[in-house]
Amino acid sequence: MTMKVLLVNGSPHKEGCTYTALQEVARTLETLGIETEFFWIGVKPIGGCMACHKCREIGRCVIPDIVNEFREKALSADGFVFGSPVHYAALAGNMTSFMDRVFYAEANGNGNKAFYLKPAAAVISARRAGTTVSFDQMNKYFTLQEMPIVSSRYWNEVHGAAPEEVLEDKEGLYTMRVLGRNMAYMLRCQEAARQAGVALPEREEPIFTNFIH
Repeated sequence: MTMKVLLVNGSPHKEGCTYTALQEVARTLETLGIETEFFWIGVKPIGGCMACHKCREIGRCVIPDIVNEFREKALSADGFVFGSPVHYAALAGNMTSFMDRVFYAEANGNGNKAFYLKPAAAVISARRAGTTVSFDQMNKYFTLQEMPIVSSRYWNEVHGAAPEEVLEDKEGLYTMRVLGRNMAYMLRCQEAARQAGVALPEREEPIFTNFIH
């Protein structure tokens, strides 16, 4: 069975620093027989979630843009790597809106079918600082929707103000390669579990509370 990892480039630069890091992950995956596909969120403004809850009724986000296009692709992917540059010590604005709406619409409109128990990893690119804060921000999406997080030998980050500088970040590139190998291993473990008949975890209805009730 051929397995595929979808690599999401959340940078406004199609082939910039974030892409350079993701490319190192992709090359490693492909050498291990894992198919890869890049998905660039582009430069058009992506509006944030309006909390209209329409996705619960129609099964997708009510805004007709790249978010729904990605969710369709996500259904057939086996694993994910989401990449973003650091803007003001956080994920890029467009990427934040993209992630908010993708994950909310998928959980509320499609029963989380595109993401449930699929391995995921965050990759962060920065000139200098803000990587660990952004890394933490990205990982919260995965833990909220039952996605096993794939780790590396260090936090998944590269540094540089241009792609050529990222290529000089030897430790960063090493981290990307380790991430690719670990992702491939986790995917193979899941496939072996399926073939061995290992049952998925029992699921129960979510319980929602707040600090008042």
